[in-house]
Amino acid sequence: MTHDLSEAIAEDREPLDGWRQYLSFSTDHKVIGVQYMLMTFIFFLIGGLLAMIIRAELLTPESNLVDRPLYNGLFTMHGTIMIFLWIIPFNAGLSNYLVPLMIGARDMAFPLLNAISFWILPPAGILLISSFFVPNGSAQAGWWSYPPVSLQFPPGQLINGEFIWIVSLVLIGISSIMGAVNFVTTIFWMRAPGMTFFRMPVFVWSVLSAQLLQLINLPALTGALILLMFDLAFGTQFFKPEENGDPIIYQHLFWFYSHPAVYIMALPAFGIFAEVIPAFSRNPLFGYRSVAIASLGIAFVSIFVWVHHMFTSATPGWMRMTFMATSMLVAIPTGVKAFAWTATIWKSKLHLETPMLFAMGGAAMFIFGGVTGVMLAATPFDIHVNNTYFVVGHFHYIVFNTITMAIFAAIYYWFPKITGRMYAEGWGKLHFWLTFIPANITFFSMHPLGLQGMLRRVSSYDPQYQGWNVIASLGAFLLGVSTLPFIANMVGSWLYGPRAVDNPWHATGLEWTTSSPPPRDNFAEIPIVTRPPYDYGDPQYSVIQNSDNGE
Repeated sequence: MTHDLSEAIAEDREPLDGWRQYLSFSTDHKVIGVQYMLMTFIFFLIGGLLAMIIRAELLTPESNLVDRPLYNGLFTMHGTIMIFLWIIPFNAGLSNYLVPLMIGARDMAFPLLNAISFWILPPAGILLISSFFVPNGSAQAGWWSYPPVSLQFPPGQLINGEFIWIVSLVLIGISSIMGAVNFVTTIFWMRAPGMTFFRMPVFVWSVLSAQLLQLINLPALTGALILLMFDLAFGTQFFKPEENGDPIIYQHLFWFYSHPAVYIMALPAFGIFAEVIPAFSRNPLFGYRSVAIASLGIAFVSIFVWVHHMFTSATPGWMRMTFMATSMLVAIPTGVKAFAWTATIWKSKLHLETPMLFAMGGAAMFIFGGVTGVMLAATPFDIHVNNTYFVVGHFHYIVFNTITMAIFAAIYYWFPKITGRMYAEGWGKLHFWLTFIPANITFFSMHPLGLQGMLRRVSSYDPQYQGWNVIASLGAFLLGVSTLPFIANMVGSWLYGPRAVDNPWHATGLEWTTSSPPPRDNFAEIPIVTRPPYDYGDPQYSVIQNSDNGE
């Protein structure tokens, strides 16, 4: 009887403790978070492979590696995958894992909805990749899919790359909206006793701000994609200029979401910096309340800047001036954050472990990306470099050099908590330098190319641009190689790394007060929060008191 009971308990625990849990349907927010992160990293590798092919084509001025339709499909799918199947869902996975732990909750507010939100994504991603194998190939209109270019398919040909692209993105959008409902509800209603809003870590503030943007802005894109699908497949005329449709309306609907989407991606990255930098500088986060409020400020202002992507789209002068001003206004709350990171580091004793290197590197490159962002917010300069590689360079300084660097910082920082193992520090630092140096080589080179006038989205170009293109391509190939030590480190450390203690960084968040990895219900007892976050340097530090102490 005892033996049978032990076997039953073991079988019951297997879905919670074994590797097979990540391949099964689970409502545990921690399992779902890891599922998100593992799945999106696979798409990151696919998107990176497409980027390697693009940069190989651009080594020479002639179009001699792939034909033009395939090249158009490559940059369309690269952008789509990296935004909608890498950064945004990875941030959702990281947030899934951390937010309940950080606010002292047992799980997300709607565990079943949480699981459904994830399981929509794998078929949507597979569907998107499958579009390479339909007769006319994948979508070729860019990740923005402007009409009328996106509507140029033979009548009656329902199954084509563009149609598959739209269906995939609608599914991803539905998943994101469901997830946003869950995150906002969890943060508002599932906080532990004493966890007031101004005791929440900045990462939670960042997730809240980003998910509010998902709720407010994403339905505009989802609706626009459905209307575009009707035009493409069912003969409607919403965006067809030859049928009195208005393609500019699509641009407004698309950018009403897709500019805030930059901050949906960036805000969690800013939250990661706010967690990692204090932990490795051993200083409280400078200006905590200002940084927390700045997250909401960034989200609010970003709703009113979308037209700066349309300064050359027959936009009237009054609208250009209005949105130039609002676009520059975003620099104020983002500047608050950058100043806080710098002031936190100032005169501190830095501990330069791998998470800190990635955080400092990402924050430094964000400053450069922010400067070029303010330049692009100025209407005259934006018109001058419109559709050039200057825009590509700026965008990648944000999405790779800032956000993806922050993602790597987060992986290394919370790896011991998630796996219960320590990674190899030497391999982590090698990964950092193999990422930081080639990333700057690749994406800085695009700025002079754009200033000289090289257009983006072309597979052949004037020979005068070859020098900078060769530098950018060689940097990109090195950037691809940098992923190899990361994969080896993560896989090897998860399987064979030394056991991690519960709080290897001596950090102050609630997630570090539970075991590594955390138990199914996160905490033996719901904690009572009595101190603010980032209380480094206080010898009397005590972030929680157990609920049985009478308080």
